[in-house]
Amino acid sequence: MSHTAFFYGTLMAPPVLHRVIWGSPTPPTPVHASLLSSRPAILQAHQRRKVARADYPAVLPSPSSCVRGTLVSGLTDGDIWRLDVFEGSEYARRGVKVRVLNADGGEEGEEVDAECYIWIAGARRLDPEEWDFDEFVREKMGRWVGDEGAQADEGFRG
Repeated sequence: MSHTAFFYGTLMAPPVLHRVIWGSPTPPTPVHASLLSSRPAILQAHQRRKVARADYPAVLPSPSSCVRGTLVSGLTDGDIWRLDVFEGSEYARRGVKVRVLNADGGEEGEEVDAECYIWIAGARRLDPEEWDFDEFVREKMGRWVGDEGAQADEGFRG
């Protein structure tokens, strides 16, 4: 079965996603690379926050906010299992509706059903400010995927 997921944090960086689902920051074969497709998207009525003392963010419901991220399709049942393990008990995988954006992040397009990892570990563990993807890529991603994987990033800049 094929799955579609909305990612809003570290998994927006292809090397991080690839390391989680394939064990390597780069696809093991060209066939693997062709299995996934990604597009920029927006999740309405949610906000992204920094998790205190962590490199990764949380998303939680917030009626007046929205979160830009990456919509990835072509994920397998095995990929979802590995993502569930990676996300752990701080998150619950839930169905959401996201709106696809143009490649330049502009005008909103079709609404799509996706799965998203929603923070369930409590607001007291969250910092008040929004998590910054560019800062993660610049300062922290190398620790997650190694320096070579960090240089291979061509991820969506939310």
